[in-house]
Amino acid sequence: MELTNSSAIVTGGGSGLGEAVARRLAAEGLAVTVIDLDADRGGRVAAEIGGMFRRADVADADQVIDAAEAALTTGPLRVAVNCAGIPSLSRTVGKDGKYESAHDLGAFRKVVEVNLIGTFNVVRLAATAMSRNEPDADGAKGVIVNTTSVAAFDGQIGQVAYSASKGGVVGLTLPLARDLAAVGVRVNTIAPGLIETPIYETVPDPEAFKAKLAEGVVFPRRLGVPEEFASLAWELIHNPYLNGEVIRLDGAIRLPPR
Repeated sequence: MELTNSSAIVTGGGSGLGEAVARRLAAEGLAVTVIDLDADRGGRVAAEIGGMFRRADVADADQVIDAAEAALTTGPLRVAVNCAGIPSLSRTVGKDGKYESAHDLGAFRKVVEVNLIGTFNVVRLAATAMSRNEPDADGAKGVIVNTTSVAAFDGQIGQVAYSASKGGVVGLTLPLARDLAAVGVRVNTIAPGLIETPIYETVPDPEAFKAKLAEGVVFPRRLGVPEEFASLAWELIHNPYLNGEVIRLDGAIRLPPR
């Protein structure tokens, strides 16, 4: 599939994994539309890569359509990468045994809305735009990369909402690949482990905290970096025979219960 002079959208593109992907795609010659709720960070990344920024909630259909239409002004939309997501940490039952202390249902819904429903919303709308592209010799018109987490497989205590949402993204992968084959769109998913992003800078001693986390990584015994995620995303995008796959990027870590 010819990606030169094509456009791409990257959700969560204002920082972390999404920023690294946006920069890699721009370096590969695509016109990138960065989608993020943080206008300062998203706008900065877009400006630095010569792309475009659109503030959007990934679960809002109208806002995602606006972003897709903006991307189409720079070339046919052939790539969409979903990196937007939110964390969650809460036990299912509180220590006092009261109903009010059980996991907040609204918080559970919010995590699923962003991480799972938001991912599918972007997929369905981006794939619709891609379906109008001219196909290559294989019939390919576009490719989508989603982001899950190793927590989808090794969910830890307190991660019920997060793991459920990310497990849903895993469950989407093969059915989407089969469904979207009819319009020439491939779908793959990356399951990152412990990747060094700005979230770790919020703890009191970031370096000590990251070193402790790295002890559970088999090899190499360190946290991953966003550029490694972006490299895998690019392989999933430009290798035409990769489809319907969920690939762990985690240094062989398997998360303990806590």
